[in-house]
Amino acid sequence: MYFFLLNLSLLDLGSISSIVPKSMANSLWDTRAISYTGCAAQVFFYFFSATAEFSLLTIMSYDRYVAICKPLHYGTLLGSRACVHMAAAAWASGFLYALLHTANTFSLPLCRGNTLDQFFCEIPQILKLSCSDAYLREAGLIAFSAFLFWGCFVFIVLSYVQIFRAVLRIPSEQGRHKAFSTCLPHLAVVSLFISTGMFAYFQPCSISSPSLDLVVSVLYSVVPPTLNPLIYSMRNQELKDALRRLMTGCFQP
Repeated sequence: MYFFLLNLSLLDLGSISSIVPKSMANSLWDTRAISYTGCAAQVFFYFFSATAEFSLLTIMSYDRYVAICKPLHYGTLLGSRACVHMAAAAWASGFLYALLHTANTFSLPLCRGNTLDQFFCEIPQILKLSCSDAYLREAGLIAFSAFLFWGCFVFIVLSYVQIFRAVLRIPSEQGRHKAFSTCLPHLAVVSLFISTGMFAYFQPCSISSPSLDLVVSVLYSVVPPTLNPLIYSMRNQELKDALRRLMTGCFQP
């Protein structure tokens, strides 16, 4: 689990680093410009981090399933070599997915200006600038990607159905609490990642506006990688004790 958390932390760092530094620099220098190459790099690194992260979250759901439902086989099914191979597969899938999307998107002719109504280079906003029917290729690629992500989502749901069934069969309340506590951080991260993404891409067009799109983009691109380390750190008893002492000191007169 801690090996996968290390990979998740690196991906969160890469995801937020591909967007926030440039946005902060533009804000400090009072500019909204980004080079064509910089825009392509931003799209690539963000999609690479986000895709690899979702793949890793899917793998982590399998890790939790084996740990709770098949604990005696954990060392066999998830040895160090298997963990390295699965993590490498997550990073490779993110790289290929990002490369495919970036190459396809930036091969389109942009003939409707060069202004994006967003604080970072986002593929749907870039497609709005294209006046070529070639954008249908990217739309088809996005639909195929949605199918793959839906498959990962179903896998996560089925894993947790089996986990909850196994936990509810544990006779002792302490055992059930311990099993649930190992799953809650991962479940919270997955819920945050999926809910913000679905809210961003499946909101009705009737309520869409530039200001709302900006808020939603911040919600799904910045909030999850910022909160993920905090969510997982709350399992650390020393951190919880330090936070409790801090909050107690703040509210004492």
